[in-house]
Amino acid sequence: MKIQTQITEKLTQAFAPVHLDVRNESDMHNVPEGSESHFKVVVVSDEFAGKRLIQRHRAINTTLADELANDIHALAIHTYTPEEWQEQANAPDSPACRGGGVK
Repeated sequence: MKIQTQITEKLTQAFAPVHLDVRNESDMHNVPEGSESHFKVVVVSDEFAGKRLIQRHRAINTTLADELANDIHALAIHTYTPEEWQEQANAPDSPACRGGGVK
């Protein structure tokens, strides 16, 4: 869980989230068991107030630049302010893998 731990630590440090969910979704894809290459992050933070979706995603991508360049193949990003999260209450499910063969 090395990469998942790094992601969690970096996002916690950068955004001081009131809710953070980092999920390794590699098992949903045609990758070797135990891989850490496909992730979904849900970040709820006051840091996103007044920011457009593209700004929020860029902030996540910048924070995880090293992991994206070297370890992560796919990253689903869901960002909310605490108020938006109250209305949403959960992030959408990730779609089934469509590449790399059938699992």
